[in-house]
Amino acid sequence: MSKEQTLLFILDAIESEMQTLSLWQTVEPSAEALASTEPFAVDSLSFAEWVQWIMIPLFRKMVRLGHPLPTNSDILPMAEEALKLVPQNTQRLTALIGDIDNCLRVPH
Repeated sequence: MSKEQTLLFILDAIESEMQTLSLWQTVEPSAEALASTEPFAVDSLSFAEWVQWIMIPLFRKMVRLGHPLPTNSDILPMAEEALKLVPQNTQRLTALIGDIDNCLRVPH
């Protein structure tokens, strides 16, 4: 499986897990919130919102358009910290986010 296919598989699993945990939203945040220039949009979105509305669509678009993927990723530490605040068991979601970091670091 190519790096791109692996990444898409992980993104689908993250989306599914977020839906299972009721973290997947049906209403998109405001354009202003999505336009944040802060890392992980910490000033305007929750981490789960950032994953759903910024990270997943960006990675899917990069794959669809054939753009090169990042060769380094450190999303896991932010996920571990941010998801501590979520009452649901986010262990699988956190592991899947770690899988993104690993996928992008490993040459295929």
